Amino acid sequence: MKKQIFLIAAVAENNVIGKDNDLVWKIKDDMAFFKKMTQGTVLLMGRKNFESVPEKYRPLPNRVNCILTNQKNYVAPANCPVFSSIEDWIEAYKNDDRDLYIIGGGQVFKEALDKKLVDVMYYTTVKGKPEGDVFFPEIDTHYWNDEIIGEGMKNADNEFDFVIHRYTKK
Repeated sequence: MKKQIFLIAAVAENNVIGKDNDLVWKIKDDMAFFKKMTQGTVLLMGRKNFESVPEKYRPLPNRVNCILTNQKNYVAPANCPVFSSIEDWIEAYKNDDRDLYIIGGGQVFKEALDKKLVDVMYYTTVKGKPEGDVFFPEIDTHYWNDEIIGEGMKNADNEFDFVIHRYTKK
């Protein structure tokens, strides 16, 4: 049986996911959702995405942090495997019991979706249009079943209203 590949992202209404190698919002409840969903899993993230995680949280605890990069001599922290392709990452963990999650950034999301490697997406729609320089690719809605699994309101912990979708491959 083929191993399922998950993707998790928070995306503004204008498809922005970041700016200057950082998040463009503070949404504590969505971060808690991300943490809950990815605990004990194997993560894949681009090098820039990995380096954007604040040092005190890097590597993300209780998860295998895998880094995707084209840099041949990239030196990753101990216990952070490095891959040059998404397919190599999938192959390396195909017999692992843990779930496989792609967590960004924009180029990694685009490649995974273009190659139709993703089976399930946890996609948080952030109800705002912040400025940014990294974008999530357009989703072909004919390819996915959409289920709303949560939502949150703007408050002291959440800078924007948001809706969490679970997209499953048709």
